[in-house]
Amino acid sequence: MRGKLPFALSREQTFYEALNDWIGDVFYDILPEKGFDLRDEQIFMAFQLTNSYKNKKVMFAEAGVGTGKTFVYLLYALAYARYTGKPAVIACADETLIEQLVKKGGDIEKLEHALGLSIDVRLAKSRDQYLCLQKLDAEISSDEKYFDVHQSLPDFVESPQSLKKYHSYGDRKEYSHLTDSEWEKIGWDSLQDCFSCSKRHRCGQTLSRDHYRHSEDLIVCSHDFYMEHIWTKESRTREGQLPLLPEASSVIFDEGHLLEFAAQKALTYRIQKNSLEILLERFSHSEMREKTLTLMEDVLRQNDIWFQELGNSAETKNESYRKNVHKSERSTKLGKKLVSLIEKLTEELVFEAELYVVDEYQLKIVEEYLEQMLFSLKLFNEDQKGIQWLETTGDGTLVIMPRLVEDILKSQVFNQNVPFIFSSATLSTKGEFQYLSNSLGIESFDSFSVESPFDYEQKMKISIPTLTDHEKYEHTYQQLMNMNGKSLILFSSKKSMDSFRNQMIDKKPPFNLYFEGDEEISVTVEKFQNDVQSVLCSYHLWEGLDIPGDSLSQVIIFDLPFPPSDPVFDAKRRHSADPFQEVDLPYMLLRLRQGIGRLIRTHEDQGTVHLLVNQDESQLLSSIEEILPVKAQ
Repeated sequence: MRGKLPFALSREQTFYEALNDWIGDVFYDILPEKGFDLRDEQIFMAFQLTNSYKNKKVMFAEAGVGTGKTFVYLLYALAYARYTGKPAVIACADETLIEQLVKKGGDIEKLEHALGLSIDVRLAKSRDQYLCLQKLDAEISSDEKYFDVHQSLPDFVESPQSLKKYHSYGDRKEYSHLTDSEWEKIGWDSLQDCFSCSKRHRCGQTLSRDHYRHSEDLIVCSHDFYMEHIWTKESRTREGQLPLLPEASSVIFDEGHLLEFAAQKALTYRIQKNSLEILLERFSHSEMREKTLTLMEDVLRQNDIWFQELGNSAETKNESYRKNVHKSERSTKLGKKLVSLIEKLTEELVFEAELYVVDEYQLKIVEEYLEQMLFSLKLFNEDQKGIQWLETTGDGTLVIMPRLVEDILKSQVFNQNVPFIFSSATLSTKGEFQYLSNSLGIESFDSFSVESPFDYEQKMKISIPTLTDHEKYEHTYQQLMNMNGKSLILFSSKKSMDSFRNQMIDKKPPFNLYFEGDEEISVTVEKFQNDVQSVLCSYHLWEGLDIPGDSLSQVIIFDLPFPPSDPVFDAKRRHSADPFQEVDLPYMLLRLRQGIGRLIRTHEDQGTVHLLVNQDESQLLSSIEEILPVKAQ
């Protein structure tokens, strides 16, 4: 059902003319009357978007911190959704940004109150944000905390009666007390075959998907989820399933400069060494013919040999958990033999299915996994352009990723005849948008840039001390004590954050330190915001974190956020004429701009940014100073 337009539409006006008038009324009259600032930068951005919606074009909307860009794209997305009768999709960089939009007192609720609207906004969270009932059943006896999770499930989950009344459940946020590693044991993962799961129709993920598909106005999801929707759309339709997302009237990519990484991640294929063993070992307890059991043993043996060869030829850089895989004649030969054995096994499983003695659900999981593994192995053996690496966490995982995704994005995303809006404070490189457009396969686009309205000269101070690694810890601790908390510390990696945590154990500071990963992230952020004299330590929240007020009065950038020395960025470096200038430095400067932008969120905010560098990094000060909003002291 199409919602009512938020403005009157007469016969003498086109929709776009009426939209333009309404936008002017909202920003010049309605919002100022409700206590919102009249911002020239926001109004300029608002009128730039009209043509993008009218002509269904790609728009790079680069707007500085405090511009109010979220209000602008929300108004256009809402009006156009109601005009077309299709919801708009707002894809955020991560779950934290999603919470900023939809939380109580967030931007959407503020707009509702200011304009007297009721906006139908629904969340489409990534699949790994939902509880898996099958995995919970497997873990319930091993740990009391999982028994408590089971006890908290709605009654209809275990009820034999038909579903007459139900509601969404099973969101990661509902189990915020679990650490990330604890959640992984019961959260959805790619090994689960939801299509043939006996609990599918009572699953929280399934019920949530049915809920958000019926949104009339807005669907909010992550970049990762949107790209997963794109890559799985054809296969899901072929299997008789609905796509993950309904057809959208327009798509907004908040923090759109990060979309390339989500696209690569969605196209990534993973082969876990122990997953095949776990699946086949579990399945081997079923009644099967001797020939099939023997083939399963042969596959597992060859899998071990192949992974051992990959490990022997892999190279580690800078203690990264990602090892570069160098394809050799022997590893390719062993991989092809594994392909041959798996193909024979899949043929035998067809016969097993016809005997009706094996568990249908387990058989489906095994068949699906073997099919994916075959595709991944063939990609590894034959693709010369992909990026491969071995992850050493756990028993080892081979990851295969395309180096470039622009051709696929061009044909499957940006060929849709709908408006695409990229919103971020950091879309351009030295005033140009070509780097971003080329990496995403976008040939035609509109663009604009507006500066932040904040008076940084009066509100922000920046210091850039040159320190040794040991001095960094002491300097950071001293700055935290000087402010009595009230700080965000940004790290370049989890390893760096964990090292800092260990250094703080004996210090026993008189305020709370909250670390990313100890709880569900939005809960950690909320605790930091409400506990004014506290410290938030993170390696992901360089963008999207919006904490106005005294809680965040100081940002300490513990490390310069260079890209890691891993196979993904190594591949980018290999295809660059000047790797440092074309890959490492631009990435670091863009992320640094985002990190500094966490400090000043309103006209009332003020504080200090401490940017800690070592002796070698001090040579980059001229490049760093070019992107600073104020001169360093």
